[in-house]
This record gives sequence, C-alpha cells and structure tokens, in this order.
Amino acid sequence: MPSNFQECLDLVLKSEGGWVNNPSDPGGETNLGVTKRVWIEYVGHPVESLKKLTKEDVAPLYELKYWRPCYCEVLPRGLDFVVFSMGVNAGPGRSVKLLQSAIGCVPDGVIGPRTRELISSSNGADIIKKFSTARREYYQSLKTFPIFGKGWLIRVDREEQEALDMAKNG
Repeated sequence: MPSNFQECLDLVLKSEGGWVNNPSDPGGETNLGVTKRVWIEYVGHPVESLKKLTKEDVAPLYELKYWRPCYCEVLPRGLDFVVFSMGVNAGPGRSVKLLQSAIGCVPDGVIGPRTRELISSSNGADIIKKFSTARREYYQSLKTFPIFGKGWLIRVDREEQEALDMAKNG
C-alpha cells in the first residue's frame, strides 16, 4: 500500500492552520498544529517562537510522532487521514484506541492482526463514519468543548467528507 502521507499532511495542515497563541488553549503557542512544548522536545533546545515554522520544518515531526505511531501506513486511504488527524489533535494512542473501539475491537492502541482483519473485512466508508462519530463524542466530552467545540465539530465534518472522497477515489 503506497504511503498517502504527503496528501494527508497537507489536509491536516489545512485544518491546523497557522500561528496562534490562544490563552484558553492548554497547548499554548502553536503553529501548523505543533505546540511549543512538542517542538522543543523534537528539536532538543528552547526556541523563542514558532512563528516561522514551515511545512518542510514540521513534516518530519508529523511523520515520526503521529503518522507512524497511528499506523497510518497500513490503513486504507481515507481512514489513514482521519486517524492521523485525530492523532495530531488528541494523541496517537487515543486515536488508535478510538478507531479500535469504533470497529468493535479491544482498544489496546496497537493495530495488530486482529484490528487489521476487522478493518479489511469492513466497508471503508462505514469505518470512516463510525470513527468520525467517535471523534465527535470524544470532543463533546472535553471540558474545553464550550470554548473550542464548534471548531472541532466543523473540522470533523469537513475531514470526514475529505476522507470519504479519498476512499471513494482510491
């Protein structure tokens, strides 16, 4: 299965947007979806600001910290995108467990043979829809939902449609 990383990264970066520093956001200063804490961990030294980050800067981080830990290279086209996006937004482990729960698999955070079997024997569009429903429910459970919820739900709706289009167009 060829990697869909670049296309998915472009879509995630569209969702994440540019530089923000919202005092209500527990992530703090963020650019291209990368928090200052995550960037400092990745580069190994303090940074003054994230304002100048580019797609080329963050692509290796996204592949290492989110794409691979979400097992996106073994997921069908479209599903790889929504699982990756959720991994960026809420953590790879949470994203994988959410996927497993959505397909009726034990949520252990590892996409092993049983999870892959359930995915391959299911309709891809149905899995994307179930996963998107689980994402909405997750966001609605957060204490910051009153502040950020509308944006999160708009993102899930848009990304669900983008993922369904990807799956349909192979």
